[in-house]
Amino acid sequence: MSARPAHFAIPELCNTTAIALLVIFSQLLVVVLLFAGGEISWVRFGLMSLFVQWVALLSAALLCALRKPLAHLPLGAGAGIMFGSVLVVTGTLGLVTELLLNKGPGMGVRIGGQLIIAGIITGLVLRYFYVQQRLRLQEQAELQSRIQALQSRIRPHFLFNSMNIIASLIATDPETAEVVVEDLSELFRASLNEAGNQVPLADELDLCERYLRIEALRLGDRLQLDWRVAAAIEGVQIPLLTLQPLLENAIYHGIQPLPEGGTIEMRVELDDQEVAIFIVNPLPDASHPQESEGNRMALQNIRSRLGVLYGPKAGLQTRAGGGRFVTELRFPKIPDPGQSDLGKP
Repeated sequence: MSARPAHFAIPELCNTTAIALLVIFSQLLVVVLLFAGGEISWVRFGLMSLFVQWVALLSAALLCALRKPLAHLPLGAGAGIMFGSVLVVTGTLGLVTELLLNKGPGMGVRIGGQLIIAGIITGLVLRYFYVQQRLRLQEQAELQSRIQALQSRIRPHFLFNSMNIIASLIATDPETAEVVVEDLSELFRASLNEAGNQVPLADELDLCERYLRIEALRLGDRLQLDWRVAAAIEGVQIPLLTLQPLLENAIYHGIQPLPEGGTIEMRVELDDQEVAIFIVNPLPDASHPQESEGNRMALQNIRSRLGVLYGPKAGLQTRAGGGRFVTELRFPKIPDPGQSDLGKP
C-alpha cells in the first residue's frame, strides 16, 4: 500500500486561548525588537506594539478563514500560501503605516526589514507545524496498528457462546438462529473493516443492537435495556466500533458478575455542536473486580481514536458511584478538518 501524500494543517487560531497566546507572543517580540536597536521610548514601544499586534491578529484571522481549504492541499502548497499570506498582510500594513506616519526617505528599506522579520518568524512557525505534523503522522500510524489489532480481536468466549446459541436454536427456532447468524456476520464484517473509518451514528447503533440481541439470548432476563436515543441523529458520524466495545465492557464487567443481572442504559443526546453518549451499567461490589487489562485497553484505544479525529474537543470519561458505573463519550458533530485523515481512502 502506497503512502498517502502529506497534507498541510494548521492549528485552530480562532479561539480565546490561541488569541491570548498570540497576543502575548507578539508583545514579547515587540520587547525584543525594541531593545535590538534604535531609540527606546514609550512612543516607539506603543507604535511597534500597535503594528505587530495588527499584523498578528489580521494574519490569524486570514489563516483562520483559509484553514479548511489549506487542510486539503499538499504540504508544500499549503505552507507556501500561509507564508505568502503573512507577508501580504505585513507588507500592506507596513505600506499603510509608512504613508500615514513617516512619508520620508527609506520607506522601502523599512518595509523590506519588516518583511524580512515577518518571513523569519513565519518560517520558524512553519517549521514548528511541520515537525508537529510529522509527529502526528507517526502517532497515527502507530494508532492505526493498535486499532487493527483491537478490531481483529473477537472475544473467544463470545464467539463460542454465539455458536452454541445458534446450534441450540437450529432445531427449535430456526428463524431466530438465522437472525443470530446475520447479527454475528455483521459484527465480524465491522471488525474487519478498515481501521478508523467513520460511519453514520445510526449504523453504529444498529451494530450495537445486533450485539445486544445475541447477548440477550445468552443472559435472558438478567439483561435489561433502557435505550434512549435523540431523534435528530441524521448526518452524525462516529468512528466505527466505538460504542460496541463500551457496551461489551458494560455487560462483562457490570451485568455478568451479578447473579440477578441488571439494566444497561444507553442515552444519546446532541445539540448544534456536540454529541453526548452515556452508557450506564450496575456496579458490582468489591468482590467483583471492575477493571481488567482488556477493559483498560478498549477505553484507551477509543480515547486515542477520538483524540486523533477530533482533538481536544472530544473525550471519554468514566465515573463510579451510587451503585452505577457511567461511561460518558463526547465529540463534536463535525470533525476538525485540521485533524487526522485516519481511515480515509
